[in-house]
Amino acid sequence: MAARMDFSPPFAIIEGGYTNDNVPDMDNEKLDNEKQVTLGKPPRHLSIMQHCVSSGRLIAEANLELDVGIVVHKSSSDGKTEFLPVLRSGSCAEIGPKQYMEDEHICIDDLIGHLETTTKVPSPGAFYGVFDGHGGTDAAIFIRENILKFIVEDSHFPICVEKAIKSAFLKADYAFADASSLDISSGTTALTALIFGRTLIIANAGDCRAVLGRRGRAIEMSKDHKPNCTSERLRIEKLGGVIYDGYLNGQLSVARAIGDWHMKGPKGSACPLSAEPELQETDLSDEDEFLIMGCDGLWDVMSSQCAVTMARKELMLHNDPERCSRELVREALKRNTCDNLTVIVVCFSAEPPPRIEIPQSRVRRSISSEGLNLLKGVLDCN
Repeated sequence: MAARMDFSPPFAIIEGGYTNDNVPDMDNEKLDNEKQVTLGKPPRHLSIMQHCVSSGRLIAEANLELDVGIVVHKSSSDGKTEFLPVLRSGSCAEIGPKQYMEDEHICIDDLIGHLETTTKVPSPGAFYGVFDGHGGTDAAIFIRENILKFIVEDSHFPICVEKAIKSAFLKADYAFADASSLDISSGTTALTALIFGRTLIIANAGDCRAVLGRRGRAIEMSKDHKPNCTSERLRIEKLGGVIYDGYLNGQLSVARAIGDWHMKGPKGSACPLSAEPELQETDLSDEDEFLIMGCDGLWDVMSSQCAVTMARKELMLHNDPERCSRELVREALKRNTCDNLTVIVVCFSAEPPPRIEIPQSRVRRSISSEGLNLLKGVLDCN
């Protein structure tokens, strides 16, 4: 996998605003040469594009000046009503330069309605997942179709959701091994986000990544499980595994994955390739604006902060998470990503991110004559 690179500045400031008049019809907007991706096994993935419909196009009507990526910490709602997110999502996936499309994803904005259960779970509820397959699509499709079922049917759910999620990942791995009609040598990374009320729980096994946008600041909610990562390397070597040129046992570029049973021992035995996820939990506040979930095809060419800055700018323009995810995919393609691309953007409010007010500094700042001349030179060149 390519190393992560960031060619964008840490923030951007754009003048202008938006109204309903300057937002194009999203049903008619497509990427250049867009084609429909058909689910299934290679080589039937000869298409270019698949993306879910945005869960709600709530376009605000007020004009906004854009001021993106500048972070000012504000105090949370002191004594005010507890924040509850209004959940909307959009997603985009593209085959990229690879021959086959092996990514899968899922977006459920209304988990309570989707489950159709009498189980008492906090509202609002939502579930999202990105599954980056390798060696075929069987593992990624199986996990997309079954991981939520394993979570909600676990005995710990919903009293202890963390235990339910960890157990579900392992049960799904074992169930896939028993699926005789599937290619159990295929594998997939798995990144899920479960939202109950204002609680966000991220579970990750592999090198997909979830990043929270908090008033323009990128908060990483997962860790990339690469074999060369210090903690993963120690775990792998302790269990008898080896790392060759960044690859686990010379075969796999991730240290955790579901499937790949040709690299695992008997069920229940510890092995260098683990399906156990790492979890991270946070209580959402009114400063948390959106969540970006993406496969490594995005993060190989874009830093977390760059993605948050770009997403915030896009949402301030049109407030459409689907269009935002599409622009992130488009940008990764411009940066010559070498992998499939899947991006999910989840918004926590019906309104676009607000303009950030910068308090006036009491410290007077000046620029030297040398610096002023340099600035003039740059402006003259432009």
